[in-house]
Amino acid sequence: MPAESLLIVGSGAMAGLYAARLAAHADVTMLGSWAAGLSAIQKRGIRLEEDGHRSTVRVRATAQAAECRGAALALVLVKSFQTDQAAERLAACLAPGGLAVTLQNGLGNRERLAARLGAQRVALGVTTDGATLLGPGHIRAGGRGTTTLPDDERCSGLAALLRRGGFQVARASDVDALAWGKAVVSAGINPLAALLRLPNGALLEPQRQGAWQVAAEAARETAAVAGALGLQLPFADPVERVAEVARATAANRSSMLQDIERGRPTEIDAICGAIAAEGQRLGVATPINRVLWNLVRSLTPAPGGAA
Repeated sequence: MPAESLLIVGSGAMAGLYAARLAAHADVTMLGSWAAGLSAIQKRGIRLEEDGHRSTVRVRATAQAAECRGAALALVLVKSFQTDQAAERLAACLAPGGLAVTLQNGLGNRERLAARLGAQRVALGVTTDGATLLGPGHIRAGGRGTTTLPDDERCSGLAALLRRGGFQVARASDVDALAWGKAVVSAGINPLAALLRLPNGALLEPQRQGAWQVAAEAARETAAVAGALGLQLPFADPVERVAEVARATAANRSSMLQDIERGRPTEIDAICGAIAAEGQRLGVATPINRVLWNLVRSLTPAPGGAA
């Protein structure tokens, strides 16, 4: 049994992907609240489909934060609308000197965790890895991406663990810029793909030029807000970056589209909603993001649900 311990908060697609890859290198526990997901993992482990292979990986899974007390290192991999719930559960089990690293989609997750746990116990990471939930405890890995962690000594052990688990890992001095770079892409692709019920690459098709113009403007608005924050995005042209990702993930159905198809809440509040709110605070106009925010919200139930 590996000596190093890791708590993963969540029981969905991304939580399952990280747990499955890391289980051979650390003593992994998953803390979630989705009863069906936890039950499946407890009974048969995580079923992972990756690179044409299928495997089953056994990990500990629980709904009880009390069973995770003293956790020194936690990865937060719940949907953004579940962040406050995750913070409360971590408050009950994270060690006083422990560290919770958020790899979630959207903006504002680190701040919400820090409000409950304290800034010294929270770090922001960014991942471009992807996974699709095929069923409770059943995950299909997406294309290989990169997990970027702060260039901070607190994250050195996690970086080494992730590399042992087969993740491509980078370190950065300004992870906030990367998070906003990811938000540019998310705002450009996810809401329109969800509203039009299209895979990512379909936004680039000639017959959808009108949709692409909306996507491009959402990306430009997001980049303008990032600029007002003084952030240097990791690309020069936000529209071309969105196009690159749409081409590279052409067959993918975004997580936002999958959520809408399942009748679940989406992460639109932490993407277009957060961009619009920050733009209003800074005096940067974000009308397209605001419209996309309201349209997607009209399709989904109020946020809530199990992690």
